[in-house]
Amino acid sequence: MPLPCYSQNIETKLVLYIVSRENGYNTTLPMFRTKTFTVRRRFSDFLGLYEKLSEKHGPNGFIVPPPPEKSILGMTKVKVGKEDSSSTDFVERRRGALERYLQRVVNHPSLIQDPDVREFLEREELPRAVNTQALSGAGFLKMINKATDAVSKMTIKMNESDVWFEEKLQEVEAADQLFRKLHTLVESLVVHRKELSLNTASFAKSAAMLGSAEDNTALSRALSQLAEVEDKMEQLHQEQAANDTFSFAELIADFIRLLGAVRGSFDHRMKAWQRWQDAQSMLQKKRETEAKLLWANKPDKLQLAKEEIVEWEAKVTQYERDFERVSATVRKEVIRFEKERTKNFKRQIIKYMESLLQSQQQVKCFYSSLGMKKTM
Repeated sequence: MPLPCYSQNIETKLVLYIVSRENGYNTTLPMFRTKTFTVRRRFSDFLGLYEKLSEKHGPNGFIVPPPPEKSILGMTKVKVGKEDSSSTDFVERRRGALERYLQRVVNHPSLIQDPDVREFLEREELPRAVNTQALSGAGFLKMINKATDAVSKMTIKMNESDVWFEEKLQEVEAADQLFRKLHTLVESLVVHRKELSLNTASFAKSAAMLGSAEDNTALSRALSQLAEVEDKMEQLHQEQAANDTFSFAELIADFIRLLGAVRGSFDHRMKAWQRWQDAQSMLQKKRETEAKLLWANKPDKLQLAKEEIVEWEAKVTQYERDFERVSATVRKEVIRFEKERTKNFKRQIIKYMESLLQSQQQVKCFYSSLGMKKTM
């Protein structure tokens, strides 16, 4: 169910994101009241939705797609009304990231059924989201790193009975490191591409000035033509830098956040296992207490001890079932994530490579149109 997301600045420089489902995107899902809707949401509303979904579905082993990080610097530029390319790029990057985040949520077979998702998509006004500060910027990264540390510590203690989970967790951690390195390199590529655009613009301006000052008509025409081509090249470099950002760098950033969510699902599985182990330890203590009471011949306390044993036996059974259920969900979620990641990444890489090829074709056309004479 495609859900376009648009950005809108109101007079207070508060950025609102318009979520819309158009007539062409009709759905057969019965939970939606209407076939079309348009709502306006703050960025904090997206964070609030993620927080609700994480609290409800995360402990059950589901991979809840994370929203983009909050940028204090980017929002400050927008709120103070600083109109430059960086603030425009920030809003567009944020808009695209929110659209992809929301698309992942509604494409999830379980999350789309959540009443909070339906409320987010259909309710005209939402209650102001609170307690989302921890999910923004450094707070979000700190939360992910804390969860990762917990996973690492628990992995050492956990006697993994299924090697599949151990191997998959190692694959996720390795992929996270590779994607982070790749993201750094692509960000560097974007910076160099923008610098190339600026230098090309300066070169075009210098060639134009030199052409206008040249007395030789043929040479003057050639320099003017060169300046015209370099002007086009400068625009092409700008477009390619934007494409590097929106088609590649942002995609990688999405996957890095998603890998953090995958690690979070492993974390919840290990917490379920730890709760099961703690219950077994407590049951063992209760049985030891019963044995001591039998040895000490204290029948008045023995009945209570027996009742506690029955209670903890039930808890052990329930926690074991919970662990098995969470494990099954994590396995299913990871398999689904891998399929989606492969499909989406392949599609975006092909799209990115096609844009590079198109840029090269444009460069060829630019220089072939020079029409410079071999002799002046």
